[in-house]
This record gives sequence, structure tokens and C-alpha cells, in this order.
Amino acid sequence: MEFGLTSEQQMIVDTVRSFVEKEIYPHEDEVEKSGTVPKEVAQEITRKCQQSGFFAANMPTEIGGGGLNNLEFTLLERELGRASMALGVFFGRPSGILMACEGEQRQKYLLPAVNGEKFDCLAMTEPDAGSDIRGMKCSARPDGDDWIINGSKHFISHANIADFAIVFVATGEEQSAKGTKKKITCFLVDRGTKGFEISPGYNSLSHKGYQNCILSFDNCRVPSAQILGELHRGFDIANEWLYGTRLTVAANCVGRARRVFDLALDYASQRQQFGQKIGRFQGISFKLADMITQIDASDWLTLSAAWRLDQDLDANRQIASAKLHASEMLSMVTDQAIQIFGGMGLMDDLPLERFWRDARVERIWDGTSEIQRHIISRDLLRPLGC
Repeated sequence: MEFGLTSEQQMIVDTVRSFVEKEIYPHEDEVEKSGTVPKEVAQEITRKCQQSGFFAANMPTEIGGGGLNNLEFTLLERELGRASMALGVFFGRPSGILMACEGEQRQKYLLPAVNGEKFDCLAMTEPDAGSDIRGMKCSARPDGDDWIINGSKHFISHANIADFAIVFVATGEEQSAKGTKKKITCFLVDRGTKGFEISPGYNSLSHKGYQNCILSFDNCRVPSAQILGELHRGFDIANEWLYGTRLTVAANCVGRARRVFDLALDYASQRQQFGQKIGRFQGISFKLADMITQIDASDWLTLSAAWRLDQDLDANRQIASAKLHASEMLSMVTDQAIQIFGGMGLMDDLPLERFWRDARVERIWDGTSEIQRHIISRDLLRPLGC
């Protein structure tokens, strides 16, 4: 692994960071206060992202995507992590799972998503099935060449702007060594399909404007042609997709932590107390040293995991370690930054209290810290027969 960036990789970093600072930062306060992203702002971000050539950068060039490899795309996500997530979603990164589309699905879902004509959302979580995906109750039964879906999903990110949902439901049961387990199938369900309703979700303290929604299915009829992947094999493509999302969370956390650190470092070098700049006090300087050390550690964990994917090496444990470390690191960095700023750090005149609130969800979604620890320990112990 090369530890320095190539000129092309540095160009990605510089271009995306410049985009974030010029096109996203100016709208953050408005979104934070209103809890919504104005339609015209969303459209403008998408349009400018397409002009920059970075829309659908995670998709292959042969279908119109940017063709970035895992390491390059992780660098892109790291820079986007500096920005409001509610605004950054319009930068355009279709779910990689759509690469499983076949036949007419490619024309109806994959290519429009890559072209920015349609947005997707992924629906997996339920009130009683968060980390325990196999515990989902939302189900589908066959009816001729169709499937009838009943149940609900919640905490579905940006479903409010989605044209279609990538929905995981139970389609049967099978016996295993550990007892009965559900067979999972993935369906592509269009907004407006009869029996499918998208409604506002909960008022989250993290990532204002980045809406979560509740999806309800009431005898929703979907043709078999809209099964993504193989029948009863949705868990397989879900596992493959979760690779990328955990890595994205880690990269976003690193980018956000660096933005927070820059604010704290600048403040410590300017603020004076007791006749000198507070950065000269060991109580502050040691905080800065700990913060940057943990940020760098998360950064290298994340980039090395992405590099392993590009080398076709197993990276499950490494990605889990990156997600675990980066999400917990971000909580520490935001907390310490507020401590450095003192009382002003908690005021909404500064963005620190927002970063502090936003950091909390990173240890929960896309696999809790406990799930990441389970993945890591399992990878270590299984080869030893434990």
C-alpha cells in the first residue's frame, strides 16, 4: 500500500472539498434551522455535481458512472463527511446494490439512478428488527407471478426524496443448525405503487434535514420481475452492500472529525486567557494531540480497509474496525472540541453543538458498535475453533 496520494487521488480530494465548501457549507445553517432542504437548493447541488463529473462516482464507467475504485471513493466520502448530510445526499451516490440489476431492471432503475433521474432508498430496518435482520416481520407471499408485501419499515433514510425503494422482506423459512430462520428477498418498489406509502418518520436530534421515514405495505402487489438478485437470497447481496456502507460511515466520520479539529485548533491558537493563548496550556495542547492521533488512526484504518477491497482481499474485519474506531473517535473529538471552546461550544452560533449531536447516530446506524465488535471478535476466534 502506498501511503501517499497519487496526483489523481489528490485531485479528487481537492475537488470534492472545494465543492463542499462552496456549494454546501453556505446552506447548512438554513437547513439546520428549518429541518428541510429547499427543493431548488437540492436540484442545484445535483446539477453542479453532475457538471463536475462526480455524480454516481461509485458506479462503473461503462454505465455512465465515475468509475472510482474503493480507495478513491472512500477519499470522496471522507470529504463529503465534512458537509451537512442532508445536503450531501444530493451529491449523488446511488446504492451500490443496484449493480445486481438485470435485464429491464437496468433500464428502469440502475441507469436512471446513475444519470440522476431517480433517487433510491434502502429499506431494511423495522421496529423489531434492527441489528437482527433475520427477525424482520415485513413479508411477501407469492400470488401467481406477483408477490404481495405486507408490513412496515422505519428509520429509512431519505425515503422522502426517493423515487423507488430497495426493500428487504421475508419470503419464507428454512431450517438451520440454529433452528428456523427466515429467507430474505430484495424487491424494487416504485413510489406510488398501490398499497405502498411513505410517511414522515421520527424527529431525530442527529443530522437535521436528513429525513428518516416510515414505509408501510398493505397488500402491495409487486411483480416477480422486480426481485433484485435471486429469490430468497437477499441476505447475500445485503451482506455485500453492508461492506460499502460501513466504510462510508467511517470515512464520513473522519472527514467530519477533521473539520471539527480544524475549528478547535484555530481557536486554541487565537483565544487568550491568563495572558497567553490557550493552546500553550497543557490541558488544551494534550487534548489536541489526542484528537489528531485518534483522527489519523481512524483515517488509516479506513483507507487501508478500502485498499484491501481493491486488492480483492477479505476486509470484513478491517471495515468493522474502521467503522467502530471512526464512529467512537468522532464522539470523542466533538466532545473535546466543545470543551476547548467552553460555553460557546454549546451555543448554536457555532456548528460544534451540531457536530456533537450528529456524531451520536454514527455508533448506531449501519451496524452498532456492538455489532462491529462481534464481527471483529468472530473473525479472530473462528479460526481457533471458538
